[in-house]
Amino acid sequence: MTNDAPPRWDRRMQQRLTHGEAAALGELYDRFASLVHGLAHRVLGDEAGADRVTREVFGHIWEHPEEFDPREGPLRSWIAGLAHRQAVSSLRRAEADEERPAAEIEEKVRAASAAARADYIVTSMPAPLRAALDLAYFRRLDYRQTAVRLGVTEDEARRRLRLGLQLLSTAHEGPRAVSPPGGGAALR
Repeated sequence: MTNDAPPRWDRRMQQRLTHGEAAALGELYDRFASLVHGLAHRVLGDEAGADRVTREVFGHIWEHPEEFDPREGPLRSWIAGLAHRQAVSSLRRAEADEERPAAEIEEKVRAASAAARADYIVTSMPAPLRAALDLAYFRRLDYRQTAVRLGVTEDEARRRLRLGLQLLSTAHEGPRAVSPPGGGAALR
């Protein structure tokens, strides 16, 4: 975010929640429940656990809307962070209950966290980058074929793929470690 002012919708939503407006919670749930549930499911691998985490996250938002700090980023990112932390906490509790070694639990948490961050990054990236990655990596087209399918130049297709991959590579670095757009190696 380039300035300190949050988007108007985020600011207004926080105000509505702070004033106890139940309709605001419903609107927020409609907008972000699939994100929360998806992240939780990716970490836990369990539908019932993801449902529980989704309820817990929106319950927390309802009880503590003042915790959202717009200077830290958009409301969507804050909610995704809550979902991730709650899901990881739930996973740790479940794994500890099974009396697994701490190192095994932490490795599972790291892997699940990276996968959840990758999902969030892909769904949050601009549509042109997401489309290029889809064509190149899921449909196995090269950058030339991707350019033709997207109706862009080969240079533009390479640029989109490079930026998409740079964003995606941050999934293993952690939630706040985002590289600058020009910082990675170019695709050739």
